[in-house]
Amino acid sequence: MSKLPDESFRDSIGTINKEGERAWVFPKKPSGFFYDKRKLVSYILLVFLLSAPFIKVNGHQFLMFNVIERRFNIFGFPFWPQDFHLFVISMIIGVVGLALFTVVFGRIFCGWFCPQTIFMEMVFRRIEYWIDGDRGAQIRLQKQEWNAEKIRKRVSKWIIFFLISFVIANVFLAYLVGSDRLMMMIKDGPIEHQSNLIALLIFTAVFYFVFAWFREQVCIIACPYGRMQGVLLDNQSINVAYDHVRGEKELGRAKFNKQEDRSTTGKGDCIDCKQCVNVCPTGIDIRNGTQLECINCTACIDECDIIMESIGLPKGLIRYASEDEIVKKEKFVFTNRMKGYTTVLGILIAVLIGMLFLRNDIEATILRLPGQLFEHKGENISNVYTYKIINKTTKEFNEVTFKLVDPKGIIKLVGNPTIKIKPDDIAKGTLFIEINAALLEGDKSELKIEVYDGEDLIETATTNFMGPRSFN
Repeated sequence: MSKLPDESFRDSIGTINKEGERAWVFPKKPSGFFYDKRKLVSYILLVFLLSAPFIKVNGHQFLMFNVIERRFNIFGFPFWPQDFHLFVISMIIGVVGLALFTVVFGRIFCGWFCPQTIFMEMVFRRIEYWIDGDRGAQIRLQKQEWNAEKIRKRVSKWIIFFLISFVIANVFLAYLVGSDRLMMMIKDGPIEHQSNLIALLIFTAVFYFVFAWFREQVCIIACPYGRMQGVLLDNQSINVAYDHVRGEKELGRAKFNKQEDRSTTGKGDCIDCKQCVNVCPTGIDIRNGTQLECINCTACIDECDIIMESIGLPKGLIRYASEDEIVKKEKFVFTNRMKGYTTVLGILIAVLIGMLFLRNDIEATILRLPGQLFEHKGENISNVYTYKIINKTTKEFNEVTFKLVDPKGIIKLVGNPTIKIKPDDIAKGTLFIEINAALLEGDKSELKIEVYDGEDLIETATTNFMGPRSFN
């Protein structure tokens, strides 16, 4: 009777020990081909993440997510509450695109593009290597009694972590409230913006907690994407995978012996050095197969290639591969499932582009004041309205007026006869519309109103007009 494989590793996550306590991960400092590529990608993305809220496109912040005021800028395109449907479609495109990416390439987003991984592995972890040393030195320091050396290293690391967390919190705040407002807060000083200072300190504490203590637990416990991959992946998906056919062969793993020829002994190419485990930032053994904790960071690929090269065996024991490629030697095929995701993604992108072209830079809304009836003013019937004009551009409009096109009538603004609207601003107010009773078609008529800036037509709006039932 064949022995069943040991699946006990699936009973708990990789960062919890048998006693149910946190198993602190001390990953070995990675090196190799993929790590060098990841560093390049990470530094480019770091520059982008830290500079995006300060870049302006046509006067608009490149990226802004002002949830409080429901104003968003995506790649320089401003989205107001009235454009929320566009924002929703953009988010759906992001989700579908991520799903397609996962079906094809597995959890590669987490290892290469996720801000959590980039900051953790390429900023905070590298500072830790600089102060505490590599894996062995970190383990010894953890077990070491509190002396002058340990206090110096711990305090230095904590202070640097806090300062970096403070910088990240400021950038995060710029994404939320806008870089211009952030600069104004800095210029005015913290006393003038105490509520924002409190928010900034809370963000700083959260980032410090995540990167100094919670760490890889974000990817394992908090992030839902790891669980999504269990639904999205199949045998054709390309993952960071251990070639168990080559690594185990007939007799399984065995320590390296330079006196024997492993190709004739039946022993697998895996020499059980556990370097792939030591270098893993989430503390798993990739040889157990695809796991929730794996973020596809490729650190195990680089480490295994270095070991294979040093003992004269072919590289690629751990590599980017699908399960079908390892077991059946089948090449990658763009499956019907992948084609379906691609088709849906293409349709959504086409719809979004069409909506962006149809979107107005100026949006006017004119509504009858609720609860108000019409009034008789001589031969005219008068209704009272509220108006709201949104300027989504960086241009200032100084002579905004209304013109009643159909039917003919008079528009009287409450206050100034002309309206001024600043860039990225809203103008609100009240107006009266008077129409001769003879021009009304009944108790409810539709009006067409044009909005001008000087002599330039900038928007057309419609609204309803209430009149007496006796006029038909």
